[in-house]
This record gives sequence, structure tokens and C-alpha cells, in this order.
Amino acid sequence: MAEPVVARAGNRFTPYVAVLRSRIRAQQSYRVSFASEVFGAFLIGLVEFAEVWVIFHNVRVLGGLDLNAALLLFGFGQSTFALAQVLFGHLDTLPTLIRMGQLDAYHLRPQPLLLQLITSDISLRRFARAGVALVVLGIGFWRNDIEWSPVAVALVALTMLGGVALFGGVFVCAAGLQFYLIDGAELTNSFTYGGSFAAVQPASVFPMPLRVLFGFAIPVSFTAYLPTIALLHLPGPPLLPAWLAWLTPVAVLWVWAIALACWRFGTRHYQGGGG
Repeated sequence: MAEPVVARAGNRFTPYVAVLRSRIRAQQSYRVSFASEVFGAFLIGLVEFAEVWVIFHNVRVLGGLDLNAALLLFGFGQSTFALAQVLFGHLDTLPTLIRMGQLDAYHLRPQPLLLQLITSDISLRRFARAGVALVVLGIGFWRNDIEWSPVAVALVALTMLGGVALFGGVFVCAAGLQFYLIDGAELTNSFTYGGSFAAVQPASVFPMPLRVLFGFAIPVSFTAYLPTIALLHLPGPPLLPAWLAWLTPVAVLWVWAIALACWRFGTRHYQGGGG
């Protein structure tokens, strides 16, 4: 009885897997172009890290964090954001699909619209950006005096999985708003890419309104800052104590609740491309 159930589950996801495989083959078919895109993403990752290096090379301590702690902060924040970009970043193209009337074709298929869009593409070049951040994170683990224990390992795993899921929810939320904004990519990018920038900043330097915004409303502090101070046993600023790092799943659920609500209202608002 179990075999037919497994077979049906496999058949259900076969179309998504087939589309992703075709996208991967398409990206690798033009090798020079693919290599240049990977190299470009790698350079972006290096430039982003260079910004952090320059700041902490000139300011020894910022917001209670030194350079070694900043390595953890950058590694957590940028690696989870870059991996979420690989899985969800192509939702940025939704305004183009709406404007060109191409989104209507997705409604004709007997699969959930959001799942179709998420699995419609995968950007391999963004793994290069994630690779830079993961290397920095590894150096941060080595440079900092972390008391490694099953609890610390669990916190790192929770942070990585939760961070990718949280940023993924932010991308979905931004996509849902596009049904109303249509050409409002600049506004939604302030929350997606702006959120990734805020994630790698010490939240203790934020004024109270921004601390509330990035700690609870758009809780990107859970992706990097809170895990960093929790691993290093540092005190957190008011409203953001270190123990909140263990509530990352709650932050993820909060973001996805908003994201799915925005997506549901947005798709109900959609009337078609009109072409």
C-alpha cells in the first residue's frame, strides 16, 4: 500500500523536477557566458565582504562586535540570503510576467501557482556568492572562541535553515505585493535586498525604530545578529537579547504567514494580462 503512495508523491513533483533540470542544462549550455556570470557573482560576494573588512579594519569595535565577530555576522547573513536567492530570487521577474501576460499560462496548469513560479528557475551563478559567504563563515568559526557543543551545533543548523526560509518568505512577500504595485520592484527590493544589508549590520547600532523593524516586523536580525551574539555569549541590546536566537522558527512562521497572506490577496486581485 505504501508503494503506490510513494509513486503518487513522486509523480506529483516530477513536472517541477523536469523544469528545474531543463533550466540547469540551459544555463550550462553556453559555458563562457555561464562562467562569466559565476565569476561576476563571485566578485559581488568579494566586494560585499570588502565593505565589512574596511569598516572593521578602521573601527575596531562596532556595536559591541569586533572583526572576528563580524565574520560570523557576515557569513550567516550573506550565506542564508544568497541560498534563498538561488531558490526564490527569480520571483523578482514576476512584474515582467504580469506585464507581458505570461503569467496567464501558469494559471492553465494544474499545479499551485506559487510552487510553479518557485520551481520555474534556479540561478546556479548565485552559488558563487553563497560560496564566498560560507568561506567567511568558516573563517569566523575558526577565529572566534566558540564553545562547541551539541547546543552550539544545533544553533548553527537552526540559523542556516531558518535564515534561508526567512529570506525566502521575504521574497514571496515581495512577489505578492507586485500584483498591486506592478512596477514597484524598487520598493520591494528595499525589503529584500535592503533586508539582507540590514542582516549583516550589528543591530545594536540601530535606533529603536529600526531595531523594531528589523528585529520583529521584518525579523532579519534572526538570520545573523542574534545567532552571532548567542554563539559568542555576548549581551544583546534592549529588545534583542541573545536568547531570542532560539526563536528563529517563530520568526520564520511570522514572515511566511505575512508572505502567504500577501500572495493570496495578490492572486485574488489579479485579473489577467489583458493582452
